[in-house]
Amino acid sequence: MSRIISIGIVGYGNLGRGVEAAIRQNSDLRLEAIFTRRNPGSIESGTPMVSISDIEQYKGKIDVMILCGGSAKDLPEQGPSLAKHFHTVDSFDTHALIPEYYDKVNDAAVSNGNVSVISTGWDPGLFSLNRLLAEAVLPDGKEYTFWGKGVSQGHSDAIRRVEGVSNGIQYTIPREEAVERVRSGSNPVLTTREKHLRECFVVLKDGANPEAVANEIKSMPNYFADYETVVHFVAEATLQAEHAKMPHGGNVIRSGQTGQGNGNTQLIEFGLKLDSNPEFTASVLVAYARAAYRMAQAGQTGAKTVFDVPYGLLSPKSPEQLRKELL
Repeated sequence: MSRIISIGIVGYGNLGRGVEAAIRQNSDLRLEAIFTRRNPGSIESGTPMVSISDIEQYKGKIDVMILCGGSAKDLPEQGPSLAKHFHTVDSFDTHALIPEYYDKVNDAAVSNGNVSVISTGWDPGLFSLNRLLAEAVLPDGKEYTFWGKGVSQGHSDAIRRVEGVSNGIQYTIPREEAVERVRSGSNPVLTTREKHLRECFVVLKDGANPEAVANEIKSMPNYFADYETVVHFVAEATLQAEHAKMPHGGNVIRSGQTGQGNGNTQLIEFGLKLDSNPEFTASVLVAYARAAYRMAQAGQTGAKTVFDVPYGLLSPKSPEQLRKELL
């Protein structure tokens, strides 16, 4: 019988709670502790709550730390820092900064003999894998990714960090006419603004300037600057009543040609429709935590992305079971 893998959670927001729930669905994993910047005694959970300042005391007690902080402020600091002491998994999702983040985490992980799987979830993550697969199969073609309609955790977190914002939610909305043009096989050239709309619902702090807040959100690089962005100001009660759920999803589509001459048009599409973005993302993180542990046991070190992790390592099943049941 394989050894139970002990897991730590860093951060206890929507994603952290999703990881806690996902671990309960995996009998080969055990949640050891949750690490928080808040007062541990103020949080109700059936799992031991520990101040993040005491996290290094758990070296040797936890096999993999799952980092559940935001990509805007938390992970750029926590990722490299914790990779020095633990095997880690995170969902860093600022696509333009992933190469830089990879280098920093890799330096820390390699120097200390750890494995750190970065930027996993569903995009980056599962969608990244499907982009790679479709491109490899259809080299003569074009790839398109559409997100939504749904709540983006990373973009919502970025909104909440704007000065003057008390709370906020951001919806990513694909433009249906763009999706249909892609599905037609015509391989259209689409700008960022033509593909998606970003819609924000923001609760202001007392005395905040709405115009200044809206301008800062709309001009935020890597998040909103390249998109048509609509900002609505609402009361906290309205936000809770109408925007408390966190659905999401999207599609990766590649349209390509095979054969010679006129050839044949081939379309590959992968889609997700999610009732809960954080719970699904958490489930992906948990599977990659298992893979991180197995890679470490095999003697690997350094930062890894989903491109470096064989699918079989994600499953609790043995290679023999996978060949018999799923191949």
